[in-house]
Amino acid sequence: MGLAERVDAAIDAALVRKIVGCVVLINRDGEEAYARAAGLSDREANTLIARDAIFRLASVTKPIVATAILKLVDLGLIGLNDKVTRYLPWFTPRSPDGTLADIRIRHLLSHTSGLAYERVPPTATAGLSGPFTTLEDTLRAIAEVPLMFAPGTGWAYGTSIDVLGGVLAAINGSNVEDALVKYVTGPLGMADAHFYVTDRGRLGPAYGDGRPPVRMTDPFVVMDDQGNGTTFSPGRVLNPASPQNGGSGMAGTADDIMKMLEVYNGRPGLITSEIVSMALANQIGTLPRRASDAGKRFSLLGAYLQDPAAAKNPCPAGTVDWGGAWGHNWVIDPINKITIVVCTNTTFEGCNGPFREEILEAIYAA
Repeated sequence: MGLAERVDAAIDAALVRKIVGCVVLINRDGEEAYARAAGLSDREANTLIARDAIFRLASVTKPIVATAILKLVDLGLIGLNDKVTRYLPWFTPRSPDGTLADIRIRHLLSHTSGLAYERVPPTATAGLSGPFTTLEDTLRAIAEVPLMFAPGTGWAYGTSIDVLGGVLAAINGSNVEDALVKYVTGPLGMADAHFYVTDRGRLGPAYGDGRPPVRMTDPFVVMDDQGNGTTFSPGRVLNPASPQNGGSGMAGTADDIMKMLEVYNGRPGLITSEIVSMALANQIGTLPRRASDAGKRFSLLGAYLQDPAAAKNPCPAGTVDWGGAWGHNWVIDPINKITIVVCTNTTFEGCNGPFREEILEAIYAA
């Protein structure tokens, strides 16, 4: 079986039972090798999903913001070792021992800042739900909670990129949206990648895990494999009062994401090859990660695959990947020059459920 047949089979097996709809794009050597929109955008209305469907991006927002920061590094407007307080003087959280934390830009990009989602206070929002405050008010509230560890001494997934959004806006003298348009989404032609929805007719409802998936109400709680609940608000992206959280607040299409990821797999023009190489490298050394992250380190964009066997991953060492809780995952394989974008409307299955692994296995088996 060839690539198309294998990936088609994986998608067809997941439709209805695991996911409601998806858009899957695969590029190799900068050329499109596979593209398919499959399933339904709105199951209850029996509306087919289209390639230009707009998705709530969740953490797929993160590499877009990170790319803007790396563009500023390329331009000499910011340094990876710069203190965050150089740009946000009021962002002064404390380490566990009570001392003021010395957070650098590289700590935020690599999630070694000590900021963790588990420590977001109820007065702030991590972007999927929560109060409608300004971004500055949210970041100020986050800064009042002690860090999980001193910067650079551990790894934890959290609101680091939300802070980078604030840094980006401060440097540009604007909001986060305008800075991204200037440095990334505009130059790359990511027409629908915004902190608002460009065409509400192309944004379908969201679905939560189930057999079959469950149409979300607002709010809606989805439980993970460990029994932890995450609250989602599908209508949040339509509310102009939502803060522009750099870690999760955007909407966009699968093609928008592919344009951004291809910057790191051979598309010239936005940032230099030196910045690309740095962005894709392991940035956390041997710092421990979660048990579920066996075989993986972390780059400036996402997880760095160090040991494919330990990770039970068919990709080669050096691959970088991540996803978004609304139901997406992406892969940059610089060894084989393969870029993968999988956007679904089903949480968490499309992000880190078996469907993600089934698509990867189909691609690399071909």
